This record gives sequence, C-alpha cells and structure tokens, in this order.
Amino acid sequence: MHADIHLRLHTLAAAELRHEASAFRRQAAEQAPTTPLRVQLGWKLVELGLRMATPANRPVTLAA
Repeated sequence: MHADIHLRLHTLAAAELRHEASAFRRQAAEQAPTTPLRVQLGWKLVELGLRMATPANRPVTLAA
C-alpha cells in the first residue's frame, strides 16, 4: 500500500473516532443524573445505616 493512501485511511479513521467521541460526550451530558453520584452514594449509606440501627419490626422511612 502506498504511504499516501495509508495516511489518508488513518486520517479518515481518526476523524470518524473524533466524531463518535464528541457524539458520545454530548449524549452522556444529556443523560447526566440530576444529583451527583457522591450525593446519591451518601444517601444510600445513610439509608443502610438506618436499616442497621433500627429494630427489624419498625419500618424505615426517609424524607428525601
């Protein structure tokens, strides 16, 4: 294969990959959760702690 054809194929492949990456970034930004993962994890840990601290016969209710 000639060097110029090889270079052109790599250039096209790189352009396609850049286009796919930008489309993925746009899609990921649109689907971002409303609350950060750190906050969600914190509330899950609070819920787990409440379940461990309360007796089995009392249900746990959270306000959030």
